[in-house]
Amino acid sequence: MGRDRRRADRPRRPDDRPGLGRDGAPRARRQPLNARAAGLLLGYAADRLLADPRRGHPVAGFGQVAAALERRVWRDDRTTGALYAGALVGGAVVLGVGAERALPRTLATAVAAWAVLGGTSLDREAAAVSRLLATDSLPAARVRLTHLVGRDTRRLDEAEVVRATLESLAENTSDAVVAPLVWGAAAGVPGLLGYRAANTLDAMVGHHSARHERFGWAAARLDDLLNLPGSRLTAALATLLGPDPRGAWRSWRRDAAGHPSPNAGPVEAAFAGALGTRLGGTNDYGGRIEHRAVMGDGPPPDRADLDRARTLARRIGAAAALVAAAVALLPPSYRTERS
Repeated sequence: MGRDRRRADRPRRPDDRPGLGRDGAPRARRQPLNARAAGLLLGYAADRLLADPRRGHPVAGFGQVAAALERRVWRDDRTTGALYAGALVGGAVVLGVGAERALPRTLATAVAAWAVLGGTSLDREAAAVSRLLATDSLPAARVRLTHLVGRDTRRLDEAEVVRATLESLAENTSDAVVAPLVWGAAAGVPGLLGYRAANTLDAMVGHHSARHERFGWAAARLDDLLNLPGSRLTAALATLLGPDPRGAWRSWRRDAAGHPSPNAGPVEAAFAGALGTRLGGTNDYGGRIEHRAVMGDGPPPDRADLDRARTLARRIGAAAALVAAAVALLPPSYRTERS
């Protein structure tokens, strides 16, 4: 009994006190980010194995809600458009917060990542165009290309079909794979859902048109901002993993600024340089003609380049998943607790 009293009366060393480290400072508690990293890897694997669900896709459901709301609130001004975008993106973020609280972190992250990633569907669409061209089915390839691009495809020759497919593959590798993984690593499920909501709104109302020039301005600018880190990571990975790293770096540095998009420019330029081909040129968007700067030093892309681009895009997606998981495991800002 006396031994127990002496032990109880003995002063504790700093590292014996609850919540304190060896130096007496408050001991940091790590956030459960290993669950986030595991969820991102599982979600990426699910996209590779299962692709997008054919029916009941949550992104399609979000698009239907956004379209219905747009019909009700549309005004030809930026303020209304900003409120519209803020409400929908904010709602997606709140939904993500609720999912992380209601479900196990790994499960919630994996399901959300699978829902927002689109790398396998993108690859399948590009492969379908390539197969049609291989069988000299140019009219069918033009129609299938409309699944990937917004430009007028009806009069494109084979070289232009290949170019459009490769440009879409490059840009959407960033938009549909790398960027959501970046935001999933940084902000978990709210980051995944918020990013996909903003990117979907940009596709719906962020383009140049008489109806959406002002109303869609905020959605377009928000998407540009959110895609900045993902597009740079995509371009960097294309440079590191492509067949010609020097060519990719040279094209990225020299040609990216000539593209009208601050995010598609670096990605398409890096792909062009990595593959030793040339992208850019004149595009017809339903009568609105855009003359885009040429990127890269090689010849126009052919079918073989398209297959090489698909391989590069898959490598970039896998590398981005590993990078995102590693970022999620980095020490976060710590919380302290009183002793």
